[in-house]
Amino acid sequence: MDQPVTHKPVTWDTSRMDVKRVVDVIRVTPETNTSRTPVDKAPDPQLGHDVIPAERYYSEAFMKLEWERIWTKVWLLGGRADDIPNPGDYICTEIGKESVLIVRQADGSLRCFPNVCLHRGNRLRPEGIGNAQMFRCMYHHWTYGLDGALRHVPGEDGFPGLDKETHGLVPVAAAQERNGIVFVTQDEPLSDGPLGDLPEVLTDDYVLFNKIEFDDKANWKVLGETSMEGYHIKALHNQSFFPFGYDNLNVVELHGRNSRIVFPFRRIEKLRTMPREEWSTQGRITDVHQLFPNTHVSVLSSHAILIILEPVSPSETHWVVYQLAPRIKNGKPLDIEQARKDANFVQESGILEDRHAAREIQSGLASGANTHFTFGHYEQAIGHFHRHLTEHVEMLKAGRR
Repeated sequence: MDQPVTHKPVTWDTSRMDVKRVVDVIRVTPETNTSRTPVDKAPDPQLGHDVIPAERYYSEAFMKLEWERIWTKVWLLGGRADDIPNPGDYICTEIGKESVLIVRQADGSLRCFPNVCLHRGNRLRPEGIGNAQMFRCMYHHWTYGLDGALRHVPGEDGFPGLDKETHGLVPVAAAQERNGIVFVTQDEPLSDGPLGDLPEVLTDDYVLFNKIEFDDKANWKVLGETSMEGYHIKALHNQSFFPFGYDNLNVVELHGRNSRIVFPFRRIEKLRTMPREEWSTQGRITDVHQLFPNTHVSVLSSHAILIILEPVSPSETHWVVYQLAPRIKNGKPLDIEQARKDANFVQESGILEDRHAAREIQSGLASGANTHFTFGHYEQAIGHFHRHLTEHVEMLKAGRR
């Protein structure tokens, strides 16, 4: 049984959020390294190590700041656009603490509303995907149009003076679709969040074949950071991922507030014997994209995984995992059984090991031994993430929007 984790109350001092940077860069150029296959990579000039206060992984005060300045004021993933192609199609989902309805309008645009009736607060729809001509509350049958307008009130004469024009569903700040993904912000956004340099991942070439939800007793950031570096592959995944890949050998790209981490398989070595014009990374790498703040997309050989990490408390997270596969792979139609086999291997081995490590980290925080976490060059995507997390937490303090 999990032991309760307790901490002394924390008053979050935002002056401690500054990310300490130490940079030691040596550039390697073609002139200084003329070997045919360079062994040394030129370090990114932004590399350094990041020192992050450990409190932000368990502090109630910091979680409150995250809610005020991240979850309500940043563009968050609400679903996939191809799930709602037609007027009346909707996604009902949890975003932060709120249940929302994302609805395709008659003109093709999107609107997003809190999933509550304005009469007595009952939920209008259960979580999921569907199509509707209207939204009728099952408590008293108050009925709303797709545009949120209040269309019908049974026994309306019992509500003298009720102005239906002012009792419609109030839309959240905005909803939009980019690169096949629907994003929602519940308040005026502090920034463009993940949209500033959004990679084109999970287009409509991919179809959903499974969805999993579960909880872990670990902070959402601890869990997310397990997929943002390959420094732990040999140590943690010795019998799962390491036999097929490499330890601490990655390409890391930082773009906008997002990042991409490439994990090559050992079979990429076969490219050495092939003409360069025939080179392809298909089936030879895993691409992991972190979309700020809480979405992770992994594109593997036969399937892809879309993970949304929803904080429940400072020490608990709800996972929403979508498993998808390409309709066509190498010119052949979808092999759903192969996709399921690969997805089950990843979910029941590497991800299970990451989850266990994250829970152990969260438990270890109870000791108070770690005042800070230190992320090195190999973990630069995590440092990148924390710098932008700090940026948003600091924005309102600085009077910026």
